[in-house]
Amino acid sequence: QVQLVESGGGLVQAGGSLRLSCAASGRAVASYTVAWFRQAPGKERDFVAGIRRSGSTYYADSVKGRFTISRDNAKSTVYLQMNMLKLEDTAYYYCAAGQITTWDATKRSDYAYWGQGTQITVSS
Repeated sequence: QVQLVESGGGLVQAGGSLRLSCAASGRAVASYTVAWFRQAPGKERDFVAGIRRSGSTYYADSVKGRFTISRDNAKSTVYLQMNMLKLEDTAYYYCAAGQITTWDATKRSDYAYWGQGTQITVSS
């Protein structure tokens, strides 16, 4: 079992950058596929980016070229670097982990472990 804690959220102007962190404890983060999801008020929780155990990554089309997911095995932490932020990126961001065999795991049900989330607000 793994526990996940997100940090790094906040308020940022459109066009700016933020980096989210997802610190894992209990088991090494490299044992899991880890992903970021986000949920805006009144909307579904949507996949944003994922990093497989191999270290390869995959992204939602809406963030390709702007967001980068990475992993520091020594710190057992996964990061989401968010650049060129847009108003529509405003949401609550969640880190999730699972021992997944699906190549592109983008559904909530793919992930067994979730953090509490962190708010990102992008202002104009």
